[in-house]
Amino acid sequence: RTCDLLIRSQLLYPAELRDQNGRKTTKFICNYPTYLTSFYIFFVPHIMFLLSLSKDSIIMSIKSSDVKIHESWKIALNDEFEKPYFANIKQFLITEKQQGKKIYPPGSLIFNAFNLTPFEKVKVVILGQDPYHNPKEAMGLSFSVPLGIKVPPSLKRIYKEIANDYPNYEIPNHGDLTHWAEQGVLLLNAMLTVEHKKAGSHKKIGWQTFTDAVIKKLSDQREGIIFLLWGNFAKEKAKLINEQKHHVLKSPHPSPLAGSGFFKQKHFITTNDLLQKQDKTPINW
Repeated sequence: RTCDLLIRSQLLYPAELRDQNGRKTTKFICNYPTYLTSFYIFFVPHIMFLLSLSKDSIIMSIKSSDVKIHESWKIALNDEFEKPYFANIKQFLITEKQQGKKIYPPGSLIFNAFNLTPFEKVKVVILGQDPYHNPKEAMGLSFSVPLGIKVPPSLKRIYKEIANDYPNYEIPNHGDLTHWAEQGVLLLNAMLTVEHKKAGSHKKIGWQTFTDAVIKKLSDQREGIIFLLWGNFAKEKAKLINEQKHHVLKSPHPSPLAGSGFFKQKHFITTNDLLQKQDKTPINW
């Protein structure tokens, strides 16, 4: 193909010659200085490849209007959506899906936490790490699973701790925390996607830059939010929060692997006490 391009560009032309045995053979004679022909041979195939790509397959930037997220977040995070790293995230996910990889949650639920909890309605933030990586579990809300899916171990222990704070609390038989999100609890994962059966697989694709910006934006532009940081990973995010304006409650992670340190921290009753002191409606856990 390259020879054909060079011939058509008149950089090479074929000549019929005879070898030392008298047999006819075709040679390509250079019609330009060697350095020009070398440039053509090495670079033209790459240029042709790039030109052959669909315009839609390379995303250089994204307009915030193209992101399917609640309007309040679209305004608050407008600058983030238009940065190159966010375009890189989208390109990465497109490429992974084209390669047949399963990504969770479904595209329509990636920004579920933001759509259920508008920017100005956030009262509490519960920070998770990345979505559940088993089929049908991830729903775009940290620690939450859809109705009909077995309640994960960490959430079982969260329910148990709520019962410690509120003795009359009836532990739900499901793990769907949508009703928390609708009351102003932003159930935010630090990474918003994950590959099937590969925990932490999207840790380095740019999501943490985005969710760090979310936390920082809430810290800078809002007041009185209660941030619940469970586990060492979440605790690291405290540096993004202005504790003169907000409340930060820390504890070990609720996972059984973290031992019993999560219990008796009273985060749920303390959260509601802090909300009531601000004349805000407490959360019905």
